[in-house]
Amino acid sequence: MLALLAHGAGAGAAAPPAEAVATVEVDAREAPRGILKVHLALPVTPGPLTLVYPKWLPGRHGPAGPITNLAGPVFSGAGAGIPWHRDELDMYAFHLDVPAGIQRLDVSFEVLTTLRPDGLVNGLEAPRTATDALAILEWHQVVLYPADSDTDDLRYQAQVLLPGGWRYATALRAVRELPDTVMFEPTSLTTLLDSTLLAGRYLESFELGGDPPVRLHVAADGPAAMNFTPRILANYRRLVTEAQLLFGATHYRHYDFLYALTDQIMPDGLEHHESSDNRSPYRTFLDDDVRRAEANLLAHEYAHSWNGKFRRPIGLATRNYQDPMRGRMLWVYEGLTEYLGNVLAVRSGLLTPEEFRSELAHDLAGMQTHRARGWRNLQDTTVAAQLLYVQPRDWAARLRRQEDFYQESALLWLEADTLIRQLSAGRRSLDDFCRGFYGKPSGPPAVRPYDFEALVAALGAVQPYDWRGFWEERLLRQRADAPAEGILASGWKLEITAEPAVMHLAHEADDRDLDLRFSLGFYVNDDATIADVIPGSPGDVAGLSPGDRVIGVNGRKWSKDELGDALSATARGLPTITLLIERGDGYLSRELTYAGGPRQAHLVRFAGRPDLLSLIARPRGAAAR
Repeated sequence: MLALLAHGAGAGAAAPPAEAVATVEVDAREAPRGILKVHLALPVTPGPLTLVYPKWLPGRHGPAGPITNLAGPVFSGAGAGIPWHRDELDMYAFHLDVPAGIQRLDVSFEVLTTLRPDGLVNGLEAPRTATDALAILEWHQVVLYPADSDTDDLRYQAQVLLPGGWRYATALRAVRELPDTVMFEPTSLTTLLDSTLLAGRYLESFELGGDPPVRLHVAADGPAAMNFTPRILANYRRLVTEAQLLFGATHYRHYDFLYALTDQIMPDGLEHHESSDNRSPYRTFLDDDVRRAEANLLAHEYAHSWNGKFRRPIGLATRNYQDPMRGRMLWVYEGLTEYLGNVLAVRSGLLTPEEFRSELAHDLAGMQTHRARGWRNLQDTTVAAQLLYVQPRDWAARLRRQEDFYQESALLWLEADTLIRQLSAGRRSLDDFCRGFYGKPSGPPAVRPYDFEALVAALGAVQPYDWRGFWEERLLRQRADAPAEGILASGWKLEITAEPAVMHLAHEADDRDLDLRFSLGFYVNDDATIADVIPGSPGDVAGLSPGDRVIGVNGRKWSKDELGDALSATARGLPTITLLIERGDGYLSRELTYAGGPRQAHLVRFAGRPDLLSLIARPRGAAAR
């Protein structure tokens, strides 16, 4: 078993009396079939009581608690049942009256998760988090707590029963281990929910160095996926070094990457203060293309320990999981983290400089296809994040999507970085901002909220400039073009050509689709289903819709190769592609007129401008030694 040091969240929080400790016991032996059995014992006093199920989830930035998958609860005290009723307005709240003489409330329920790999994107269903070989236990699914509480002040002790022979990893500290059962030390409810547990039949751990220490724990559906070569591990060790050099301090007692490799759980990443919950395809370390596409995942989530967990926008620093979050500064929380994740990936060797540039080109070209920018500013995407996180990929180009406040914001942070470098004649960079805003003093986990004024002041301390005007103009403007100014200022420019692009191919392999956004104007998934259609593209003009299923290409049976060959032929004087599609119960023929052949995104040098992008990508570790 792996037992790791725990931490207390919320600096300065008053410690509840030792006897006021709730217990949560989770039987996860049936997690592979989608069932978690839960028993809570909550200290109570007689009288009216309202208990709530976590609703607004950190990292999800929205009301995503999976309340519809709760089978129960059943309340009892001293062996007798206690009736309850749900609040008529807040579906996450349960009202009951605790009888006289009852000091401990017993609560039992099940959490039933879907077995579909992607789950439903309605924000309420518990997505799949287990397979026959591994399980990810997210504690927000298995707790209730008193309404109107500060979760820093509530004490919970967790215990979990695992399938036979499985090992586990978590940021919590174990105080007792029995065969297949582990009990953790009491901690705040905030810390418990911030400490996901990963368990599996095949689980390996790797020391990554750092001070405090950093570890990588990997569970997979089979041992072959654990293809961690010495070079890959060296790159992850460099990631720790580069991140600590970038920020100049740490705010955790230890850090643990939890990494699940499976095709049965949707790829994802979720930040915590002393750990992160990372999920990638089974073949990530067996297929170089998939590895490239996933290369910035751990770097992104690691950067969140500083940007998002230690320093947090005030609208996201809520005192419990029922208070609504306000996401208007997600362009910092997620956008800057997206930028730093790519920077740390290239500095650590997880991406090569060529792959780093290709990723930026792919992001910029992808943002350029999102035409809703003309009516919807970037700020609105952050305010509406709770909607965008559950919005399907369909029609993303007409609506905007969560990736906008990740990738478009990241391009703006690149612009800010180049501006600091230019105005300071190369003496300062965004690295200096990171050290000043997210750095010293080092210490145990804490949260330091900030607002827009504090951010502007911190940037001004690094480089005097009208940072208020800079950000207000870019967040509120409505224009058709994606922000390319940072790319241009870094000495590069975007070109869409027929030449294959390394990260375009990597993301196709990772997403299992054919990305034709820059040519015919849509994606085609491996199952022949069209996803998104770019406004004004040949596919849009021909009347294609997301959800259409391609049956034939130019009179031949559909395949990705067949469509790719037809696309290549458009550059050789065959500008018409006829698709036979299935839409609902009908079959339709659609003709696309296009003469450009395959098109993918690249960055090429902008003559006469210094290559700042290469300076940004340069590792700091070698210089420090």
